[in-house]
Amino acid sequence: MKWPDPCIRLVPGWLQEGEADRLVAQLLEAVQWEVHRLRIFGREVDAPRLSSWIGDADARYRYSGVGFVPRPWPGCLLPVRARLAQELGVDFNSVLANRYRDGRDSMGWHRDDEPELGPCPSIASLSLGATRRFVLKSTDPSGPRLALDLPHGSLLVMGGDTQARYRHALPKTRRPVGERINLTFRRIR
Repeated sequence: MKWPDPCIRLVPGWLQEGEADRLVAQLLEAVQWEVHRLRIFGREVDAPRLSSWIGDADARYRYSGVGFVPRPWPGCLLPVRARLAQELGVDFNSVLANRYRDGRDSMGWHRDDEPELGPCPSIASLSLGATRRFVLKSTDPSGPRLALDLPHGSLLVMGGDTQARYRHALPKTRRPVGERINLTFRRIR
């Protein structure tokens, strides 16, 4: 596959199946899942997924007009955080945990371009559970569009100017699909 941008990288099998299965079970037990309220076009709506903002005490984050104070790191995420820091050279201080219960849960087109992330953030996105289609499109109308299936245990790394040059989404699907957990590790400045 020819990538439209060298700052986007997919690593299938970053976690082996057994490791990924254990992490899913631990996250379902340890994470306090909630429906976040988002401001879209001037009105507040429920996010179309369950989420939890997790991180170091000072990793406060503002998204869609709402401020998030991080919950403490569950022990099961500390080895993942350490491995990512070692492999990617980024000391991630937070993670947005998203739980997509079925194909109706989704996330629309957006960029992770909040000021707290800095001008060229690195985001490491670990997918667990059911495979879902992830799409990216260039902010330039004549630019590339990419659709990726993100399987259990895969890691998608978006760095450099990816957030400035692309929007991304996890669309709804009508086909039967199981539960998926996505962990997007970030560095809040």
